[in-house]
Amino acid sequence: MTTASFTPRGPFSLASSIRFLEGFTPASYDHAADGLLRLAFPADDHDGVIGCALRQEEAVGEHGLVTAEFTVHADSAAGEAARNQIARILSLDIDGTGFPAVGERDPVVASLQAEFPGLRPVCFHSPYEAAAWAVIGHRIRKTQAAAIKARLARDHGRPVDVAGQRLHAFPTPAVLRGLARIPGLTDVKIERLHAIAEAALDGDLDASALRARDADQALKDLQSLSGIGPFSAELILIRGAGHPDIFPTAEPRVHRAVATEYGLGEAPGLSRLAGIADAWRPYRSWVALLLRARMAATGGG
Repeated sequence: MTTASFTPRGPFSLASSIRFLEGFTPASYDHAADGLLRLAFPADDHDGVIGCALRQEEAVGEHGLVTAEFTVHADSAAGEAARNQIARILSLDIDGTGFPAVGERDPVVASLQAEFPGLRPVCFHSPYEAAAWAVIGHRIRKTQAAAIKARLARDHGRPVDVAGQRLHAFPTPAVLRGLARIPGLTDVKIERLHAIAEAALDGDLDASALRARDADQALKDLQSLSGIGPFSAELILIRGAGHPDIFPTAEPRVHRAVATEYGLGEAPGLSRLAGIADAWRPYRSWVALLLRARMAATGGG
């Protein structure tokens, strides 16, 4: 087992991350009472599997040191790569020291920051897993999709013991590519999952490469994958690769939330919404997540 420490740059609350995951349907997260965040997931190298338990020092609150104890279940997945992936999942790889200033110049953002102190985007474990979720969840209920995803992990993912609990990671791309039948999914969706697995193995879903690319080009490239449209492409780039500064143009719930919070009336144009979001730079993805979190908390989606 390896131990890694993360000093958040800017406000960060692991407790807020855990609360978010409890309400985030794709995660199917069951929180233990000991304050640990337990995760198991395929490594970025698409070969190994990582199990980790995270805790945060409570004495200094949102700026407290975050410690991860993790095990890499494959020789090919390097410890430093695992550390980087863990940081990305919790958006700890982003310098958030400038995020409070966004709230200082925007009262709506200030109210969101006060309501969800220290909450940063909690990402999918990888763009690969985000893409798989997009395919699984297309045109079915989220709860149904989450059950299928959890069953895939239980039946075909590697079991990992994490701080006294047994978790199952989502299947690696090589395993997913070999599944001929997945209960609850159509043949078309299974074919699309195979294509996602192939894309991951070919390096087309590398988080660092996606974030380094021009965002518009990255979104265009992602839409070349079978079954991935504009909404799914944004999901993969923002919540899979962890891009911190994209305003979702294909997410109507965020648009409704902006219209409500800023008193814009019904159906404001996308250019007007994007203009408001410009004031959130370079954390547009973060503010969009907080807007969604408020909507979920008030029963709005």
